[in-house]
Amino acid sequence: MPAAPLALALLAATGCERAPDARAKPSAAPPTSVARVCAKPAAGPAKAPAGAVTVDPAVAGDLAAKTRNSPPHTTFWLRPGRHTLGPGRYAQAVPKEGNSYLGAPGAVLDGRGTNQYAFGGTARDVAIRHLTVQKFVAPHDEGVVNHDSADGWVIEHATIQDNSGAGLMAGAGQRVRASCLRGNGQYGMNAYKAVGRLGDLVVEGNEITGNNTGDWERRRPGCGCTGGVKFWAVDGADVRGNWVHDNRGPGLWADTNNNDFRIEGNVLEANDGAALIYETSYNAVIRKNTIRRNNWVEGRRHAERGDTFPFGTVYLSESGGEPRVRARTDEIEVYGNVLENNWSGITLWENADRFCNSPANTSSGVCTLLVEDTDRCAQPAIATAPLYADCRWKTQRVDIHDNRFVLDKSVVGCTVKCDRMALLANYGTYPHWSPYRGERVAEAITREQHNRWRDNVYLGPWKFVAHDPSRVLDFGQWRDAPYRQDAGSTFRAPGGG
Repeated sequence: MPAAPLALALLAATGCERAPDARAKPSAAPPTSVARVCAKPAAGPAKAPAGAVTVDPAVAGDLAAKTRNSPPHTTFWLRPGRHTLGPGRYAQAVPKEGNSYLGAPGAVLDGRGTNQYAFGGTARDVAIRHLTVQKFVAPHDEGVVNHDSADGWVIEHATIQDNSGAGLMAGAGQRVRASCLRGNGQYGMNAYKAVGRLGDLVVEGNEITGNNTGDWERRRPGCGCTGGVKFWAVDGADVRGNWVHDNRGPGLWADTNNNDFRIEGNVLEANDGAALIYETSYNAVIRKNTIRRNNWVEGRRHAERGDTFPFGTVYLSESGGEPRVRARTDEIEVYGNVLENNWSGITLWENADRFCNSPANTSSGVCTLLVEDTDRCAQPAIATAPLYADCRWKTQRVDIHDNRFVLDKSVVGCTVKCDRMALLANYGTYPHWSPYRGERVAEAITREQHNRWRDNVYLGPWKFVAHDPSRVLDFGQWRDAPYRQDAGSTFRAPGGG
């Protein structure tokens, strides 16, 4: 679909009010088609379904005890009121296979700042619906609901809020729908599974807001451990129709050997960091999202420090299409999106010093999906085919087309460095045995790896960065040799025709 009609259609869909948020920065209302579930969560059943076990809020620990004493495939109905677990840190409910937990209107499971987890264990196919889960104190990098990343869980019409750590973890085949993930200390969801494959994940129609209240990047600089949702090594995910807003740090962050993502129809707005980071990962479609007013906090912070790196609101870092990794696509395709008044646009980046077996690889001990044995990525073999290519996560086969990029610097509140579209790498220096030293990677990402912008619409004073941070280009230079980007695109600067 051409970018201009798509943008008009998306913008015309706005019209409902924002839910109140203590940390919210001014931003437009979301399209009516996007989840607005925190303010008005769907009510659960007012009466216990036939055959359900009733859980009494007046009895402390009733939920865990009745779960323990009931067979698999039991349905539990939690009465209205504040439910609590036992006094110990590990008093969580441990579901059995096929259990379902339904909250009545007003049913709340409260960890009281004492219990670490709400639901744990390895049982498959557990469902949690219409229940508020709050005030649990999971440790850093751990989660409150589905703590052990069991497979096949369904979380629907739930409110998971005001917990430490992550609101929930994820297992294979998990469905998270129409839920409010709000105000959690680290993540709304941490999609990570320590053992086994994590795939076939659906995150649909949720409101994900105000997470990372613990401000973990300040507490542990460079930890890469914050945001609305973090995905780790997920093989197959559909992330659609979510409203991801006002999170401290990134909105969505896929980090390390993720593959086969479809990120579509979301509204990503007013997040302190990037709207979307796709890092050291493969094969994705990013389409028909509304992305606005992101990265104002982190982008401004870096600019005020004099950092010249183009911090984009969509940041593809060492990620690209790879036909040898099985997926629904063999490229990263970014199309039909509206990006409006963010701190810069799309950045395609590759760190020349970051590759499998390099000390500079922040995902230490992890190799690419093309090389199983990390130790193979060493001299002399790494200097020749196939390891020269396969030991590096490459930003390649990225197709950015039919998007609409809108920038009004008076809205963003900046004068410099908030106006960049970028395709670049650093000068390789480390380690001393690296075969990627010098400008090899910068030349490859810019000219050889089939990365292209085309058929886009630009409104505003956009600039373009190519090869390395020092090469800042105007639209004509960006389109001309040797870069030849944005064929078929239109550009209108302030005051232009």
